[in-house]
Amino acid sequence: MKDSIKVFAPATVANVVCGFDVLGFAVNEPGDEVIMRVTNKPGITLSKITGDNGRLPLDPAKNTVSVSVQHYLKSIDRTDIGLDIELHKKMPIGSGLGSSSASTVAGLFAAKTLLGDETDVAKLLPFAIKGEEMACGHGHADNVAPALMGGFVLIRSYEPLDVIRLPHPKGLYCAIVFPDVDVPTREARQIIRDKIYMKDAVTQWGNIAGLVSGLFMNDIDLIGRSMKDILVEPVRSMLIPDFYKMREMAMEMGAVSFGISGSGPSVFAFTKSEEEAKQIAQKLQKHLAGAGIGSNIYVSDINDQGPRVIG
Repeated sequence: MKDSIKVFAPATVANVVCGFDVLGFAVNEPGDEVIMRVTNKPGITLSKITGDNGRLPLDPAKNTVSVSVQHYLKSIDRTDIGLDIELHKKMPIGSGLGSSSASTVAGLFAAKTLLGDETDVAKLLPFAIKGEEMACGHGHADNVAPALMGGFVLIRSYEPLDVIRLPHPKGLYCAIVFPDVDVPTREARQIIRDKIYMKDAVTQWGNIAGLVSGLFMNDIDLIGRSMKDILVEPVRSMLIPDFYKMREMAMEMGAVSFGISGSGPSVFAFTKSEEEAKQIAQKLQKHLAGAGIGSNIYVSDINDQGPRVIG
């Protein structure tokens, strides 16, 4: 068994406009890194966290990474082992890009790899969900599942947990813009309606089915037509500056679709080329700068690998 390992886990776009809590996909950047070392003393320690501006706890009982790893070790009866964790945040917290998920998945994948556990990586999903529950009060899988499994993922059911990897067109690119505004996940969930009209539900079901069909059929235009949300986006978009103006600009520049990533404030656009994605991201960043709002931008195709060992 190796003494140490360094793992990268990717950011994710959850919901994918119409698929609230049931759809998500992984991107190539940004992401988080975990360095894990075997120690002589049983138990888990967190020796260092960087890139969080002091916002995350070093107490292993309160950090999503260590808590998830502890659940995993109990499940395989290896609480006798000692592990020390360094967490390096390479992506912004509260971005709507699955920041806590990337950290948790990196930690779980590192532990699984260090211990030589060769079972399917999907076995780690319930432990990753435990981390999400601690991070935002709701144990959803639309970030952790694609971060862990890579690709485009559908969570068909939570009880029992049933997760399906979906195919996707190879020419699909994603432009992501993260505005420098604060939209906490817990608060973003609280403003969502708890009752909806049947006609709205039917519209949403049709869009989700259309999106999944477009992924299977490699039909990017069908994907674009289907990515409409009449339930969650109208409420959450109020928390994101110039959301509808940015959507108008992206669509005019040839975007296939445009929407909120997770609970926001990040937004994303699907495009048919990497160059289009770069141009859209830069244009939206420039627009936000004109309004006095800083932003980070990322361009990626869909990341089919998920977590990977980098050292």
